[in-house]
Amino acid sequence: MKAQNIVVIGAGICGLSAAIWLRRAGHEVTLIDKDGPGAGASYGNAGLLAEWAVVPVSVPGIAWTGMKYLMSRDAPLSLQWSQLPRLTPWLAQFLRNSTDSRTRHISTALSHLLHDSVDQHRALTRGTRAERWIASSDIAWAYADRAAFEADAYAWELRRIAGYAPEVNEGPEVREIEPMLGPATNCLVRLKGHGHIVNPGAYMTDLAYVLEDEGGTVRRAEMRDVTMVDGRITEVLTDQGPMPCDTAVLAAGIWSEPLARKLGVRVPLVAERGFHLEFTAPSQMPRMPMMMASGKFAVNPMEQGLRCAGMVELGGTSAKMSPGPLNLLARNVARVFPDLLYDSVEEWMGYRPSTPDSLPLIGEMGASGVFAAFGHQHIGLTGGPKTGRWVADMIGGRSNAELKTFDANRFS
Repeated sequence: MKAQNIVVIGAGICGLSAAIWLRRAGHEVTLIDKDGPGAGASYGNAGLLAEWAVVPVSVPGIAWTGMKYLMSRDAPLSLQWSQLPRLTPWLAQFLRNSTDSRTRHISTALSHLLHDSVDQHRALTRGTRAERWIASSDIAWAYADRAAFEADAYAWELRRIAGYAPEVNEGPEVREIEPMLGPATNCLVRLKGHGHIVNPGAYMTDLAYVLEDEGGTVRRAEMRDVTMVDGRITEVLTDQGPMPCDTAVLAAGIWSEPLARKLGVRVPLVAERGFHLEFTAPSQMPRMPMMMASGKFAVNPMEQGLRCAGMVELGGTSAKMSPGPLNLLARNVARVFPDLLYDSVEEWMGYRPSTPDSLPLIGEMGASGVFAAFGHQHIGLTGGPKTGRWVADMIGGRSNAELKTFDANRFS
């Protein structure tokens, strides 16, 4: 297929990956973002390359669990009640995906996207300045006790089906493996041979430089509209002027929905507001990344400090930071790491673009020449490089029947 002029909208991990793979395929590529590379969720994520993240949020029983969470001030899920009328149609679809059969179908699709994430990141960065940010590591889940682990049996069954067999440690072994954990954790479940990113923000910055090193263009510009001729995109209209193109990639996270609507594609996308606390100069660092089962947050030792990320607040895209989830996250960190001291802490909030079936949208939207690469919910960093490679393959004319599950038109 001949080289095309392609505009990629959004410089998070999905947009950066698509732009790099498209450039390597010989296309002229311009990457645009209103805030610059990795300014949103690709900056503030937990940094985990979560190949094992094959358990969708919409598991059986989530309706009852969600109601209990919403009635508690100490639950990892909260809701901006003013947004409930707008969220109700999305929630109805979300609950329809919580049957056992749907959950298993979604889990299989997630495994197809995620199972080789570390290898995909290494392939994207091999021989470049960005590869230094990828670290090999184990991953552990911290539970209060064996009973709490066994109560999580459904999730572990899905992980075992995907090929992840856990090593279970109890009692004194827990602190031998991870001395930082306090008495609130008495069961540690470990998967070996995974990976994480040690500085997501710097990683995104370097990926943008990689694109430029390889002949692509990065511009700070905000997309305002598109020009369509005979139903196909011919230019992206930005605050910096029009950008002609043969094809475009839409990878703008939560901000992708308005453009999809202009193309006549229905995208039930909502913002899951996520949070992190990053502790600088911590007195302790874990030996590996961890998932804290009680409190539902991730812990990652990073170059710049200790990042603890999690919480879900369903709501809008207001920049106002909600104190409740951050205060709860701080209390949970103090409970599991009672001896942790630090110099300062960064508070962050961002928006996870979430679909009601926990699957991203990947592929051409209608016959518009615009290819979707968004809606990754909690797995954007993990699945970004493979999403970018898939999109580049599609634009190059290579089809993949297994990608039908991620069809960008499935909600229309």
